Order: sequence, then C-alpha cells, then structure tokens
Amino acid sequence: MRLREVSEGELLARVFPVYAGTAPPAWGSVLVGPGDDAAVVGAPSGAVVATTDSMVRVRDWRDEWSTAHDVGVKVATQNLADVAAMGAAPTGLLVSLVADPDLEVEWAVDLARGIASVAAAASAPVVGGDLSSGPPGVVVVTVTALGDLRGRPPVLRSGARVGDVVAVCGSLGLSGGGLALYLAGEPDPDRVADGVALDDRGRAVRALMRHHRAPLAPWWAGPQAADAGAHALVDVSDGLVTDLGRVATASGVSVELSGDVLRRRYAEGPLSLVLGEEAALHQVLAGGEEHALVGTFPDEASLPAGDEEAWHVIGRVVAAGDEGPRVTVDGVVPDARGWDHFAGA
Repeated sequence: MRLREVSEGELLARVFPVYAGTAPPAWGSVLVGPGDDAAVVGAPSGAVVATTDSMVRVRDWRDEWSTAHDVGVKVATQNLADVAAMGAAPTGLLVSLVADPDLEVEWAVDLARGIASVAAAASAPVVGGDLSSGPPGVVVVTVTALGDLRGRPPVLRSGARVGDVVAVCGSLGLSGGGLALYLAGEPDPDRVADGVALDDRGRAVRALMRHHRAPLAPWWAGPQAADAGAHALVDVSDGLVTDLGRVATASGVSVELSGDVLRRRYAEGPLSLVLGEEAALHQVLAGGEEHALVGTFPDEASLPAGDEEAWHVIGRVVAAGDEGPRVTVDGVVPDARGWDHFAGA
C-alpha cells in the first residue's frame, strides 16, 4: 500500500501509536501532545534549546543501504547530539515528512519506529510534526529537537580556554568508515550473509556499516559534561578536525591533538582491520555523522566520571599563533577536510 492510497488522517492513525511509547520525562511534562494545532512542552529552566536537521533521500541515505528504521534512528540521533552538545537534556521531538505519494505506507511507519526507538531511550517524546506530499522520488525527513538546560548555563563552542584538555565521549571514524565501504561497493553482511558465520573482517565490516546507517549519540553525556565544568562542547557531525576547528575559531585558540592516542584508541580495531592504518586514521580525523561529543575541560581530573561511556583525553587547547586558530595532529595541520553540504555536493 502506498501513501496515495491512504488519507493523511489514516497515516497518522498508523503512526501515532508508534510514538505513544515515547513517554515524557517526569521532570518536564508535555502539557499538550500530538493531535492539536501545536504541542505544549514544559520548559522548567525558563529557556528552550532548539535544533533541527533534515535528511534527503539519495543525498543523506540510499534505499539500497538503509531501511526506513535506520533513517529514523539517524535523524533522531543527529538532533539529540546537538541538544547534548549544548549541555541540555532533550524534552521533545517534532517530526516532518515530505514524500512522493508513491512511497510505501510501511516505509513511513518503519521510519516512525526508528525515531521512536531513539526518542524513548532518550526520554524525548515525539510531540507533533507535519506531513506533505512531494515530487516523484523525493523523500525528506526533518526532526526538530527541544531541550532544557535544567538551570545550567549553555555550553558554547566559544568557551575553550588555553590549558584545557580536549576529550571525547563516544567513537570516532566508524560512520565514515562504513560510508567508505558502501561507496567502494563492499557487500553488506547484514544483506548477504544472513545465517553465515563471519570472520573477523566480516564482523568489522558489519560494525562499520551498521554504525553508518544508524549511529547513536551519548546524549546523556552533554548534561554530564556541563555539570563537570566543560568549557566548550561540540558533536562530531562533520568530522573531528572540522568540528574542533569551529571550536578553535569561536574561542580564538588552537587545538593540538595526539596522533598516538587517536591511532591507539580509535583507529585500531575494526577501522584498521578493514581500511588499513592510514585510511583508518583519516576517518578518525575527517569522518562525519559519528555524533560523539567532544569537549574541553579545565584538566583531566575534571572529566565526568560515571557508569556510562567514559571520556578520553585526545589533546589540549593552546594559544593561537600568528597563523590564527587551527587544529593540529602532532604539530601538523592534517589533510582532513570534513563534510560540507554544498562544497561536497
């Protein structure tokens, strides 16, 4: 069954039950949920953190790689990572779908399942959105995330200070590595090896491809970092060097990264096994859509500690020289251009 065969109301009747499980967190009630002209979401701190991301079929995913569930996970994760990078906790999501009426209804419902799986895990209920028809072949998914600082000041890119340590929570390079494999025509083990035992390389390929299709962000780590006194935060959406370059420029500083740490902690393992050491390090530095959090902290002792995924120091903040703010690896500016939606088009 295709979208053209159902009404908007009939599609919503299929989707709303999927989102019903994304219950609101106890500390920030959703006063009015889906069904009215707009939702009403509590803002306990008196301010609302807001961000939005879109994914476009062919541009941001390909149907031969990604299921609708994958797309839903990725677009929700992108938004939650941006909220976390401000030091905020998510409070709700708005979802919009523009689609060719020939799109299968089940694709739209599976998209909702993917978004709902992330929303429920992050206690960020889906509170509304929009539906619209589009030209032949077009599918655009947009998610807007709302967040609350819970009394914290926002953590900005402009807050890094000379002497800070630079630390990462999450992985680096896996999504970029998965994309490189897809672009190179590597068979996807999830599609061609059902029931077949995989060797070490096969398991590594599967891990990279899965991470590219449906990454998950450590959204809990943003508020954790803010509470620990992080001076600056950013999520790795366009590449480690590119995103840290934005922190450096906004803060008027430079960032020195340790090549040894990046190789040992992030490039070794699945990336090096599949891509080789040089290409693995390139993905760690330039690979996007990872959505790890990178922060600068006063010192190593101030890094957040807890039961969740740990923070690891990868470098330090130094004064910008005559060349201005920049990011270096072992003192050298790397050839690690990240993603740009227009220059990369």
